[in-house]
Amino acid sequence: MKWFKVPFAALALAATGWSAPPPPPRLVEKAEVLPLALDDAVQFRKTKTYFHDPVSRKHSPSQDEMIEFERRRVEFGAITNSDRRERYGHYFTFFWRTGRKSDFTVRFEYRQANLGSYVQARELAFPGARGSYKAEFNIIGDDYLEDGRVTAWRALVIENGKIVALNQSFLWN
Repeated sequence: MKWFKVPFAALALAATGWSAPPPPPRLVEKAEVLPLALDDAVQFRKTKTYFHDPVSRKHSPSQDEMIEFERRRVEFGAITNSDRRERYGHYFTFFWRTGRKSDFTVRFEYRQANLGSYVQARELAFPGARGSYKAEFNIIGDDYLEDGRVTAWRALVIENGKIVALNQSFLWN
């Protein structure tokens, strides 16, 4: 009976699509300007942003259960006050999809309050991507505490050095 448990457990994990967590976004030293070649086969579907800094909150805690759940999710596992401070900042999640198989890179470019118009960028690689994906970028910890709030941002899907999909905040110019 013991021999059946191990293959069954492996089969159950494979069936649920379990895989190792994706690597963290890579910080780009200099965000180069890329040509725009928008393609309808690649598109952003949804953008989720969350700002977490209870110190700068000017109002009482939210009565909305979803907002309170997000706050608790972000703070989960933080034991000390320094652990909690390390989680202050901006959380961005971009849902995107592609209709064809190719190697894509999702780049997140952003400006922060204390840096003025200086543009920073982070990237995630999606080799052989086809279907729906999620790209998460977090500007938290020292990046947030030293450089301030994110004032403007844009997300790009890049294929072969060209921007094929674009999503940006209202203040991005």
